[in-house]
Amino acid sequence: QVQLVESGGGLVQAGESLRLSCAVSGTILSINVMGWYRQAPGKERELVAGMSTSGRPSYEDSAKGRFTISRDMVKNMLYLQMNNLKPDDTAVYYCNAAGPDTDYWGKGTLVIVSS
Repeated sequence: QVQLVESGGGLVQAGESLRLSCAVSGTILSINVMGWYRQAPGKERELVAGMSTSGRPSYEDSAKGRFTISRDMVKNMLYLQMNNLKPDDTAVYYCNAAGPDTDYWGKGTLVIVSS
């Protein structure tokens, strides 16, 4: 089992920044990839940024150049630095950890970007 707890969401104005954190605990040896997803009201959950065990990041198009995914393997933390936030970034952001036969989710943290 893997437990994921997100934090760092909040209400910001357009153009401002936030850093989301995900605390990871449990049996993480089975995990191959971690990532951040988001779900806006009335929309499906979408991948924002991912990172493989090798450390290679990938980003959804709207996140490129504004968001940075990173990890601290000593502290077992996953981060998402979000800069130049836009109202369209408003969503619940979820941390995800996945392996060959496993898929874990946190409960999410709400980000609201006002114009």
